This record gives sequence, structure tokens and C-alpha cells, in this order.
Amino acid sequence: MLVLGIETSCDESGVALYDSSERRLLAHALHSQIAMHQDYGGVVPELASRDHIRRVLPLIDDVLAKARQPVRAIAAIGYTEGPGLAGALLVGAGIAHGLAMSLACPVLGIHHLEGHLLSPLLSEDPPEFPFVALLVSGGHTQLMHVRAVGRYELLGETLDDAAGEAFDKTAQLLGLGYPGGPQIARLAQSGIAGSVTLPRPMLRSGNLDFSFSGLKTAVMTAVKRHGMAGPTEKAKADIARGFEDAIVDVLVAKSLAALQLTGLTRLVVAGGVGANSRLRGALIAALEARDARVFFPELVWCTDNGAMIAFAAALRFEAGEKGEAGAHPFGVRPRWPLSELSL
Repeated sequence: MLVLGIETSCDESGVALYDSSERRLLAHALHSQIAMHQDYGGVVPELASRDHIRRVLPLIDDVLAKARQPVRAIAAIGYTEGPGLAGALLVGAGIAHGLAMSLACPVLGIHHLEGHLLSPLLSEDPPEFPFVALLVSGGHTQLMHVRAVGRYELLGETLDDAAGEAFDKTAQLLGLGYPGGPQIARLAQSGIAGSVTLPRPMLRSGNLDFSFSGLKTAVMTAVKRHGMAGPTEKAKADIARGFEDAIVDVLVAKSLAALQLTGLTRLVVAGGVGANSRLRGALIAALEARDARVFFPELVWCTDNGAMIAFAAALRFEAGEKGEAGAHPFGVRPRWPLSELSL
């Protein structure tokens, strides 16, 4: 069965075609809006929605051409129903339902974070269930106990800023561009570890929750210490390194605590922050020392993409979910807790 996946939750338009019979991805295409939003220092929802309207249909044509499949070969469609920007989600939902109606095939709304959570299963060496998942992105930082597709238990989450959001805000404080994660990571490479010490929020809280707003405030204080002239490039690099080390220390410590709590030895890391090389290195070393293992999606699947939505939809259809007819009334869920999912 060929499953088309459509992702339009924020600032990336992603489309992919997955063959559930052969269990392989046939083709995918992605358009990023980063360049369009950079001048504003973040995503402008109205611009994001309008750009999705322009991009999704050509991306579908592109994916079908790469896969050498006619549109009538599509047997089912999955789209991101939430969470995300309401207008952006509606674009993908409208296209998915309209196409499903024309093809008389089922359509299924997919949780954006479930797509991220399952994306490491697209790799050549996928993890087995059950596992602990660390979801770290621009809008979410959560630890989940994953028993199977649709069986998720929330272990802990951020009480304020997500890790990716903290990266973006720190980048703004340091005069860097958007998105902040890659900018901070590049600058931190030339920073000296320990030269700027920043707090590790909730490191010893006794639970698996996170908080990063105080870390952002600490960065603001460090920047202000340099007065009107602002920090030098060397000082900026040291602050970036101190910030990155603080984020990594907290994420690693909480992930290890989650593994200990559940008694599991497999950790899956998903979401944009999962591309950070310092985080990857620290988690690999920490888990190897405890005879455990960490799984990452390939870098191309760390950001939002259509492949993870097509794959999640294929797994749900395989598990017996029927989806809806294309003509069925539809809506989107900008706020949608992952813990509400089931099969």
C-alpha cells in the first residue's frame, strides 16, 4: 500500500511516499521557509501558511515523479493534524482531504510529535519497542515511555521554554540569526568550556520535568555584564559554549533518570535539537558507560519532514486504524497532547 505523507505544521513543507508492503520510503521532498523568516527572527504564521499553499501541490508532483508512480497509485494519505500553527495545519489538512476525496482513499490525521518519535524507525538499524523517547524541538521537550505504536506515557516535560526555543532566544541575545540551534552550535565550537558557567535548571528536581527560561535569563545577564559595547566575539563564543553545555547536561541527566525509572536500556532521541553534535556525543558516551544504547534519526529526519508522517500513518493503518473518507468534515488541533494518543 502506498501512503502519501504531508507535513505543514510550521515552517517546512514536507511530502513523502512510503510503501508499507515493502517497508521502504519511495521518495520525499522538502521545502524550508527559513530564509523567508530570517528577517523577522522567527516564524511569522501568516507567511508560513501562504507559503505552504504555494509549495505542497508541486512537492506532491515532485515526489510522485521521483517514485515513478501515478497519483492514482496512492492508496492512503496521512497529514499532520497537530500540534502546530493553525493556519499552516489547515493547508495540509485541506489538501489531504481534497486529494483523498478525489481518489476515494482513506485519510488519517497524524500527531506531529508521534512522527518525530517514530522517525528513528526509518533508519537501517531501528530500535525495538519498548524504549524511552527524548523529544527535543523548537516547541517541545518531553520524555516519553514508548511501549508500542500508540502506547505512550508522559514521564516529564518542560514547564516553560522548550530546549529549541531556548536556543533561538539565546541566539537572538547574542546577535545571531534564525534558527538559533545551528548558529549556537557553530559559535560554541570556538568557545572554551567552563569559562562561562550557567545554571542547570531542575537538574536535581527529583522528577523528569524541564525548565529553560531561567537559563535564557542567565544568558541575558552574562551578555549585559559586558556593558553598552556588548560582548566580544570571543566572549560570545564562550557564552554559547556555556549555554550549550548547560542544555546538554540537563538533557543527558534527565534521560538517564528516565531509563533508570523505567528499567529500559534503549533511548530514542527525536526532534531538531537531536541534530546537535555535542548532545549526540554526550548521550552516546553516557549510555555506553551504562550498557545502554541511544538511537537517533538520520539528520535529514531531525527537522520536520513528510517521511515521518507517511511512516507514522502507514504504521497506524497497519495496526488496524481505518482513517476517514476524504469528504468527511475535518479540523486541526494546534494544541494536542501526545499522551492523548491511542490505537
